[in-house]
Amino acid sequence: MSKIKRLKPVEAAQIFINKHFPNCQGAILAGSVVRGEETETSDLDIVIFDQNVLSSFRESLIEFNWAIEVFVHNLFSYKLYFENDIKRARPSLPKMISEGIILKDEGVMGSIIKEASELLDKGPEEWTEETIKIKRYFITDTLDDFIGCTNRAEDLFIANTLAELVSEFVLRTNRKWIGTSKWVVRSLKNYDEEFTHDFVYAFNVFYKTGDKSKVIELIEKVLKPYGGKLFEGFSLGKGAIGG
Repeated sequence: MSKIKRLKPVEAAQIFINKHFPNCQGAILAGSVVRGEETETSDLDIVIFDQNVLSSFRESLIEFNWAIEVFVHNLFSYKLYFENDIKRARPSLPKMISEGIILKDEGVMGSIIKEASELLDKGPEEWTEETIKIKRYFITDTLDDFIGCTNRAEDLFIANTLAELVSEFVLRTNRKWIGTSKWVVRSLKNYDEEFTHDFVYAFNVFYKTGDKSKVIELIEKVLKPYGGKLFEGFSLGKGAIGG
């Protein structure tokens, strides 16, 4: 089957903003098409800055044989998204802005890109010792479920949870941004390629063969510098009774 013929990403994005947002002050094309990672199912991620928009919104469309996701902000609303991205340690909008290709700029993009880049360079907030302790406990609890489980269907979903918990733990304890879906592996790889190889290998062995030993070994190694597994004596939300 032949590929669908369509305009080049930048050309399609430029026509799109001229058609739908002709009065905007700035626009950026982001996503896989600007990172050189485009596939047949890639879409165009376009960030719009328009001072006349009352509130931010997101919309999905299909034009020029492209799936297009447009993220529309005024010149202040994007700051709230930056703040939310910092809190959840997933810098979706700052990353799009910092790595994107400028399609239009009426003097606003320089400061916005600078703000996004500085946020990314700073990294997420450092976890407190209490947060690390809580995360250790939940990883330990899930790992024990994984070790003791004899039901293959349940094993699969416990393993999925472990992968999310451990990837988050490794990245956040090293003050690195986290991700979801494909960005879990990409975020890990940006931090440490050797660890990412071991991480993927351990879970791949389990999914293919059912052998849990590599996953268990990996997680115990991750927890060791922070005191290892944690269960006995852990308490959450317990307060003193006083008068």
